[in-house]
Amino acid sequence: MTSKAAGPAPPDRPTPPQRTMPVVNTVTAADITDSLKAGFSDFLARPIMSGFFGLFYAVFGFLLVWSLVWLGKIWMIIPAVVGFPLVAPFAAAGLYEMSRRLQAGEDFGWSEILTVMANQRKREMGWMAFVTLFVFWVWIYQVRLWVAIILQNASFSDFDGFLNTVFFTPQGWAFLAVGTCVGAFLSAVLFSVTVVAMPLLLDRDTDFVTAMLTSLRVVAESPVVMLGWAAIISVTMLLSLVPAFLGLVFTLPILGHTTWHLYQRAVQPEATADP
Repeated sequence: MTSKAAGPAPPDRPTPPQRTMPVVNTVTAADITDSLKAGFSDFLARPIMSGFFGLFYAVFGFLLVWSLVWLGKIWMIIPAVVGFPLVAPFAAAGLYEMSRRLQAGEDFGWSEILTVMANQRKREMGWMAFVTLFVFWVWIYQVRLWVAIILQNASFSDFDGFLNTVFFTPQGWAFLAVGTCVGAFLSAVLFSVTVVAMPLLLDRDTDFVTAMLTSLRVVAESPVVMLGWAAIISVTMLLSLVPAFLGLVFTLPILGHTTWHLYQRAVQPEATADP
């Protein structure tokens, strides 16, 4: 009986390089103020291009409301308008790239910015868009649930009737109270996982889970200041919706540019991050 000689041992599989978690800084109120100033400066540097992204977002919001009226989904108008700002971080990707190039002193035009935005579909930004839209869907679904439970005996055939039911009846007050609590919780969750995740994904070659965890760590490191920033965003966005969404032409670009500069202060540069 012959035995087969043992062949050479297979080479060890190379261990894939492990990505280090970005190092986060403590964010102060001065960082918020300085980021707002820098964001406003970026807006003034390219007002037409910045305003384009705000206008696109505003037109989309107007068409959303018009579609709900056309479809007869009157009850969905308020939750859709209130939840609409939830997708703003994803819509501001082009603004982040503009701020990045302005900060680096690079010249750019429409083609450069739109190309970068189009290329995000090949990276992890698509997963973050899925997370954002999923939370928006959960918001709409839970509003529909509370309409069925709390306003089941109410009757409204138009938007004015719906407003009257919501704001001038005990059932409407209960609906507003529950919806506000649930909406605040969902907004806090989404804010915590996206506040720096979007610009981080645009700036570095990392995965969306790492980006979300980094965003959570930024909020956990400076909860009071970041809560204040969330309040500024919420109030500004909601006030911008009042004049037929037109306020978004100015506020969305400024907030988008500001978010980029806040990210720069909240997360240490990759070259100086600890291994």
